[in-house]
Amino acid sequence: MSKKSKTVYVCNECGFESAKWNGICPSCGQGNTMFEQTVDEGIVKGKKTNNINKQRAVPVCMSDIDIMDETRYHTGLCELDRVFGGGIVKGSLVLIGGSPGIGKSTLLLQICDYLGEKLRILYISGEESKRQIKMRAERLKTNSENLLIMTETDVELIAEEILSSKPDLVIIDSIQTMNHTELNSLPGSIAQVKECTNIFLKLSKMLEIPILLVGHVNKDGAIAGPKVLEHIVDVVLYFEGDSQTSYRILRAVKNRHGSTNEIGVFQMDNIGLKEVENPSLMLLADRPHGVSGTCVGCVMEGTRPILTEIQGLATATGFGNPRRMAIGFDYNRLSLILAVLEKRAGYFFSNMDTYINVVGGIKLDEPAADLAIAVSLISSLKDVPINEDALVFGEIGLAGEIRTVPNAELRVIEASRLGFKTCIVPKYNLKGLGDLSKYKIKIIGVNSIRQAFEALT
Repeated sequence: MSKKSKTVYVCNECGFESAKWNGICPSCGQGNTMFEQTVDEGIVKGKKTNNINKQRAVPVCMSDIDIMDETRYHTGLCELDRVFGGGIVKGSLVLIGGSPGIGKSTLLLQICDYLGEKLRILYISGEESKRQIKMRAERLKTNSENLLIMTETDVELIAEEILSSKPDLVIIDSIQTMNHTELNSLPGSIAQVKECTNIFLKLSKMLEIPILLVGHVNKDGAIAGPKVLEHIVDVVLYFEGDSQTSYRILRAVKNRHGSTNEIGVFQMDNIGLKEVENPSLMLLADRPHGVSGTCVGCVMEGTRPILTEIQGLATATGFGNPRRMAIGFDYNRLSLILAVLEKRAGYFFSNMDTYINVVGGIKLDEPAADLAIAVSLISSLKDVPINEDALVFGEIGLAGEIRTVPNAELRVIEASRLGFKTCIVPKYNLKGLGDLSKYKIKIIGVNSIRQAFEALT
């Protein structure tokens, strides 16, 4: 080993560095994640630089900064623009993650067709050849003359091309394939990912061009590489959904230029991703009729109310400890609701296996879904179907009360628009709704779980 190199142990999950090996990472607490790496001290101390690092930033007076020009690029997909907060911001670094085959590269190549009408786009692939990209572009009917394809993994050569050609938009597919020759580690390692991302960050800020990075995910569903990678970029988007199904959900988990509560819904077909402008209709399309254990709830994703079908199943257990399972809903929250149902409402699930499924791959994080979860479980327990034309939302407290939820008016209007006849809401939300006669739907205020279930049967 040369005198200019040293050995460190780096955690694959969080990027924590240690001079000695640890079975459990002191930073993130994960086991067997510390791996040996040889680090060049010239890189660590910053003695080796590249053309990007030599660029000197010039201070500018705040009053001289012009923001009157267009600062966002519209992608041609309203669902994607919604997640971005209105479009891609100039000079931003965006990271898009998701499972293999879920549609990351397809989405980026699709928006090149619309953006290529006005912008020069440089698409850099480290995974596919030019012919493979061309074949996919023909399938997606993307044929822009302003789209330049480059297959390269050396980040220094890529930086030189960006500095010389100065494109309006750069796409890197993917960041885990990029390689910095001055680092001894393999592509995809923590050191490589951090260094390459920092170079792209400097390029995007210096040239004021947006750079979109594709990121792979690990077995836990998080973007592979150190957590600091998500701190470097401006926007982090996650593609959710099963690659075996046609629906995809794009969610922002970090956005310096907009809200992180918005989602975009897409459907994958043989010609790419199509926008789903009304997710509620899509999620409720295959509802069963006359079956117990199903209920429609309403959650807010940013400014958009989304109606989802919630299915509950309670069946006698064959084991000493009943089984609990929740898909699309927090397991701990389910346990809390079951405890309240037994203690406060008199519905006993202690000898029942309990299952919850949120149809369509939607993940319910909002407490307003509590009442719909409880109603679906009670319906299955008593084997009594609930009114198919009814919608439910409300938060359940530990005392068994139904608490108010925000944006009740938007939820009621969405339910009325989709043809629902009855809406069960928390009693104290009635004050904020004003005159109930202006809504084309029957609104019932409730303050207990039992009262809500009786109003639905």
